[in-house]
Amino acid sequence: MQFTEQQQDKLNKVQLDESWKISLSEFLLSPKMDNLREFLQQEKLAERVIYPPSKQIFNALNTTPLNAVKVVILGQDPYHGPNQANGLSFSVQRGVALPPSLRNIFHELNTDLGVPVSRHGDLSKWAAQGVLLLNSVLTVAAGQPTSHQKQGWEDFTDAVIDVLNEQREHIVFILWGAYAQRKGQRIDRNKHLVLSAAHPSPLAANRGGFFGCKVFSKTNQYLKQHGIEPIDWQLDA
Repeated sequence: MQFTEQQQDKLNKVQLDESWKISLSEFLLSPKMDNLREFLQQEKLAERVIYPPSKQIFNALNTTPLNAVKVVILGQDPYHGPNQANGLSFSVQRGVALPPSLRNIFHELNTDLGVPVSRHGDLSKWAAQGVLLLNSVLTVAAGQPTSHQKQGWEDFTDAVIDVLNEQREHIVFILWGAYAQRKGQRIDRNKHLVLSAAHPSPLAANRGGFFGCKVFSKTNQYLKQHGIEPIDWQLDA
């Protein structure tokens, strides 16, 4: 793919893994990305604190390159509290208390596969094995949940899903809750496995449909069926 000098300069400024940068170049060079970049710049000029830190905004894509993706766990927004968000959906920095949704995820993992409940909530080990922990929106203002919705991130992450859907096969998409399931309607079920369940947040999970969903064992079974190394879900050594 050939780019003009101006386009190449614009792409060089994006702190994104090269495999994703090339595949997403159409979006990254589009007016939608320009508008998103301008919005984030205005937020910074207004001296609003943004999570995750700028170097971790693309952490999910940088930790899990395009050709390494085996599983996608789709979240909605980053956590909006201090020191929580690290650019991976449902994940928090080490030393931070486990959010309720993540506690429920670990509980289901323990019930499903007998994996001990982790003492920390950093899911980087999953990401390094090919689990793309992708939020639909990649930034948020401190203390203001959903504050960066409808500014262009949703279009960007739709483009990510489209790239995976079209260029890869036998990926497991884990869609918890109605929001993720709507976003996942674009996935080709003939090429990929889509596992849907209720959201792990306490309100949704306690109504039923999350506990007992067994997505972790189903994911590994599918990967093994297609000759793909399964995920070691255990976080603590």
